[in-house]
Amino acid sequence: MIRSHVLICGGTGCSSSGSVKLSEKLAEELKAKGLDEEIKIVLTGCFGLCALGPIMIVYPEGTFYSRVTLEDIPEIVSEHLEKGRIVERLVYNETEAANGEEELEAASLSETTFYKKQKRVALRNCGVINPESIEEYIAMDGYFALEKCLREMTPDEVIQTVLDSGLRGRGGGGFPTGLKWKFASGNRGNVKKYVACNADEGDPGAFMDRSILEGDPHAVIEAMAIAAYAIGADEGYVYVRAEYPIAVNRLQIAIDQAREYGLLGENIFGTGFNFDMKIRLGAGAFVCGEETALMTSIEGNRGEPRPRPPFPAVKGLFAQPTVLNNVETYANIPQIILNGVEWFTSMGTEKSKGTKVFALGGKITNTGLVEVPMGTTLREVIEEIGGGIPNGKKFKAAQTGGPSGGCIPASLIDTPIDYDNLTAIGCMMGSGGLIVMDEDNCMVDIAKFFLEFTVDESCGKCTPCRVGTRRLLEILDKIISGNGEMEDLDRMEELCEYIKSASLCGLGQTAPNPVIATLKFFREEYIAHIVDKKCPAGVCKSLMSYVIDKEKCIGCGKCIKNCPADAISKTDYIAPGHKLPSLSIDASKCVKCGACVAGCKFGAIYKD
Repeated sequence: MIRSHVLICGGTGCSSSGSVKLSEKLAEELKAKGLDEEIKIVLTGCFGLCALGPIMIVYPEGTFYSRVTLEDIPEIVSEHLEKGRIVERLVYNETEAANGEEELEAASLSETTFYKKQKRVALRNCGVINPESIEEYIAMDGYFALEKCLREMTPDEVIQTVLDSGLRGRGGGGFPTGLKWKFASGNRGNVKKYVACNADEGDPGAFMDRSILEGDPHAVIEAMAIAAYAIGADEGYVYVRAEYPIAVNRLQIAIDQAREYGLLGENIFGTGFNFDMKIRLGAGAFVCGEETALMTSIEGNRGEPRPRPPFPAVKGLFAQPTVLNNVETYANIPQIILNGVEWFTSMGTEKSKGTKVFALGGKITNTGLVEVPMGTTLREVIEEIGGGIPNGKKFKAAQTGGPSGGCIPASLIDTPIDYDNLTAIGCMMGSGGLIVMDEDNCMVDIAKFFLEFTVDESCGKCTPCRVGTRRLLEILDKIISGNGEMEDLDRMEELCEYIKSASLCGLGQTAPNPVIATLKFFREEYIAHIVDKKCPAGVCKSLMSYVIDKEKCIGCGKCIKNCPADAISKTDYIAPGHKLPSLSIDASKCVKCGACVAGCKFGAIYKD
């Protein structure tokens, strides 16, 4: 008889930190003590709090262990699982306190600062069930929504329910999901149709879709079957990055299990409805996240966007009507069908219903995956859920929407996060990447980082994107190298507008957004780079120099030993109270590696 369940995070983040080996070690220890029949180990998807992985939760107590190592396993088994004594030094609040954070007094995980403001809908099963077990998914009401649709609702009623829910596409554009389904719903049974899932998550720092596929793949399968029933399709494709091996493997296992249970294939639930699906692997091209390029790739061609109209709902995959949604959008569908429109619309804002999953990264204490109701402010996400900026630094900006998005400055930290509010300030929701930056980040350099990514990933089909983004990057390089002119700012703004208006696809049209946003909110940093030839954050090497304060320098010579360029030498000056000559740095030789600063215990070397 099972008396305890030990849930271990098996998502990519914790797996890379050794969680699978932890699971194997735990199984060995339990077997050695004869406890393997009493305690069940469950390898789950992502719990969300990636900063504290590997994570282990013991039920029924709900004890949350974090940063667990192989050496901790014998103690957890002998103390907690055998004797019932919690290993206090490993529990979540103790770990957080050890990091200099205020110790939590919450009695349960749901009451901790990271989790208590979250509302898990798309992530509801991640970290809760074994994603490789269809029985566990069914035990969590899995496939009940599909049965309800097939047995109790007409296709048009399904579409109307999705329309009434106000669910908007979570892939970045925010287009109403029900409206997309409605456009593709005509001529059911007379025209071959497809449903497709966009799991080609290409934004730097984004891992929302990957985590859902790793932690709850059956939710996506069920939702795609519902979409197929609604529009009259019988075939589906999931386009997923080949760089997501855990997600791909678990999705294939789930598809095979669904077929075995008769939930994919012919005559599902004995209703005469037929639907099956396949996985297509992408090679990591960012442009294949654009819907028409994705479909072109599924068809076996080079992933390039196609002109729209016609839109995919009219002429999509293999030139047939197609519904394409991303992973997170689909993950909401079964819950909307089961719980009803009123339940879903009770969350979020007037025009942005439900929740949104964010991959929280960058200069933030609690990096990880969070799901909050639309309308939650950026301050709540960063200061409460995210635990604030580490090392006492000040929040400067947050980049939303990846290379296609913009930045939210500190002055707008109380902005409610939803589609319309972000658009109003010149940003966009995007797929859900949320990169936090502090005072040490240079916003000109940030714009260059994202633009470099876009230039590298441009498919090259249209001139505005292929050439325009490269010219834009050249101007940024010119400014960062110290050769910028004030006229360059006007040139960049003009070029940004041209690229936005003339590019073929949405990725090209949004490529200038990081430049537009940083020019809008951090123009003074551009001016400092151009006029003062200084980088205020001390990031751009061409505009930075290291200086030794001759009054503080004791002449110990450690920086001389650390310098790889022989750029440091003795001077004739001996500061009052010191015995050895002060040192100086030859700017013409300095490679600006920072080794001298890191090695100086007296704070005598600084950036200028």
